[in-house]
Amino acid sequence: MRSSKSYKIAVIPGDGTGPEVVKEGVKVLKAVAASLSIKYELVNYDLGGERYKKTGEILPDSVLKELKKFDSIYLGAIGHPEVKPGILEKGILLRMRFELDQYINLRPVKLYPNVPCPLRDKKPKDIDFVVVRENTEGLYSGGGGFLKKGTSDEVAIQESINTRKGVERCLRYAFQYTLKRNKVRKLTLCGKTNVLTYAFDLWERTFHELAKEFPKIKTDYAHVDATCMWMVKNPEWFDVIVTDNMFGDIITDLGAMIQGGMGIAAGGNINPEGVSMFEPIGGSAPKYTGKNVINPLAAICAGGMMLETLGEEKAAQRVEAAVIKLLESGKLKSLDAGKMGMSTSEIGDWLAANV
Repeated sequence: MRSSKSYKIAVIPGDGTGPEVVKEGVKVLKAVAASLSIKYELVNYDLGGERYKKTGEILPDSVLKELKKFDSIYLGAIGHPEVKPGILEKGILLRMRFELDQYINLRPVKLYPNVPCPLRDKKPKDIDFVVVRENTEGLYSGGGGFLKKGTSDEVAIQESINTRKGVERCLRYAFQYTLKRNKVRKLTLCGKTNVLTYAFDLWERTFHELAKEFPKIKTDYAHVDATCMWMVKNPEWFDVIVTDNMFGDIITDLGAMIQGGMGIAAGGNINPEGVSMFEPIGGSAPKYTGKNVINPLAAICAGGMMLETLGEEKAAQRVEAAVIKLLESGKLKSLDAGKMGMSTSEIGDWLAANV
C-alpha cells in the first residue's frame, strides 16, 4: 500500500452491460475514497468488441505495456455478440492474465442476507469460504496440439502443465491467505490424486511440505468430485480451498450459484507482486445493454476486493457493509436483471450514499 494513499487504476468497461456496472462501481469507489482521503487516478481503456470491430485491435502491445505501470485494473465484461467467441476472451482476458502473471484467481463464495440460496436450509453463516485457483498453468497453458487434424485418424492432445514454481507460489499464497483470513484456519487441497497421479502428486507433496511452515493452519484434502458434493451438502465445512486451474474454474461457478448467482459473484486475478485485475464473474449480458436494469452488485463487490488487495481494508469493509445494508433493507427485490425493484444507477447511488 502506498503511504500517500493514491492509486493509479486502469478501468476497462468492456462490452455489453460492462460499462453500466463499472460506472456504478466507480461511483461507489469514489464515494468511499472521499470519506477516507484515498485518491485514485482512473484511466479508461476502450478494449473490447467495438474497438475490435472498428480497428481489428484486440490488446495492442503498447496498451499492455501501459497496463503494467498501474496499481490495479478494474474490468467490466468482455464478450460481444458480433465477435466470434474466444477471440476477445483469449486475446484480452487470457493474455492479460498470462502477460501480467496474475497467477492467482481469488473467488470469495459468500451468501449475503436476503439473497435466495438454492440449497435448502443453508444460511449466510453456512456459506462463507474462498477458492484460491492457480491461474496461469494447468490445462489453460496451451500445451498440446493436433495430429492428422480433419481426418478419421485425428488425435487431439491437451496437456496440463504444472511447474514446481507455479504450484508452490499458489499454495504459499493460499496458506498466507488462510492465516490472514483468520476464520477457522483450515485449508483444503482440491485435486484428483487417484487418477491424475503426476500433476497432483506434485501438488500434494508441495502442499504437505509447505504445511510445516504454517503449523497454525489445519490442512485437509478432497477429490474434486467430492468437493462438488460437499459444496452442495455441507458448504460450512470449507474455509479456504486451493486447487489447480481447471478444477478451480469449475468449482467457482458452482460456488457462484450457491451464493445466489452471478449477480453477486466477484473475483480477482491477482499478481501479489504486480498488477491485479478485478471483475464481476457474470458475462457482458448484451440483451440488457443500455436498459439500466442490470445488477451492478458483483462489479461493486469486485471494487471492494480491489481495495482490500491494495491494502485499503477499511474502505473494503465499508463497501461490503453497504452492500449488506442494502440487502437487509429489503429495497432490492431480486438480484435478477429487470426484477430488482431498483435500477442499476439507483443501486449505485444508494450504495455511494451509504459507504
